[in-house]
Amino acid sequence: MQAVPRWALVSSAAAPVLLIGGWTLAADRQAGGFDQVAGTISVLAARDADDRWIMTLALVGLGVCHCVTAAGLRPLRAAGRLTLALGGLATVAVAVFPLPAERGSSGPHGLAAAVAFGALALWPALAAGRHRAPDRAVGLPPARGTTAAAVLLVLVGWFVVELVVGGPRIGLAERVAAGAEALCPLLVVLTRPRPDQR
Repeated sequence: MQAVPRWALVSSAAAPVLLIGGWTLAADRQAGGFDQVAGTISVLAARDADDRWIMTLALVGLGVCHCVTAAGLRPLRAAGRLTLALGGLATVAVAVFPLPAERGSSGPHGLAAAVAFGALALWPALAAGRHRAPDRAVGLPPARGTTAAAVLLVLVGWFVVELVVGGPRIGLAERVAAGAEALCPLLVVLTRPRPDQR
C-alpha cells in the first residue's frame, strides 16, 4: 500500500491545533470576555472583533492544512481528497469574507461556511472504497468512511439547528462540529502506513 508522507501527518496534526488554539486565544483576547458556548467562531474573526487577526490566521492556516493533507492522502480515492481540499479552500474563504461589524450577517461568509462544513463532513465517505488495482487498497474501509461522515453530519446538523432557532448553544455546537471535522483527517492519516513503516 502507498504510504502517506510525513508532511501530511504534520499538516493534519496542525489543523486541530490551529483551530482550537485560535478560538481559545481569540476568545481570551475579547474585551469584556467571550462566551464560547453561545458565541460563534466567526464572531472572533468579525470586522469588529478584538485582535481579529488571531482567528483569521487560524482559519487560513486550517484551510491550508486541509489542502496539504488532501494532497498527501494519495492512497485514498480522488473524490474524497478533492472534497477535503474544497473544504479547506472554503475555510480560507470564511476568513477572507468575515462577518461585518455589529454581529451582522454576510452572504459570502455564510456560503463559504456552508460549503466548508458540508465538504468537511462528506469527504470521509467519498474517500472510502478501493482503487481498481488491488495492491492500492485504501486505508479507509467503506464502513468507516460512511460512519465518520454520518457522525460529522449529525454534529453539523446540531449546529445548523442551533443556528436556525437561535439556540443558546450555537457556539458549543459549532466548536464540537468544527473540532471533529478538524480531527478527522488526522485520524485517517494515522491509519495509513508512513514511509518508515513500509
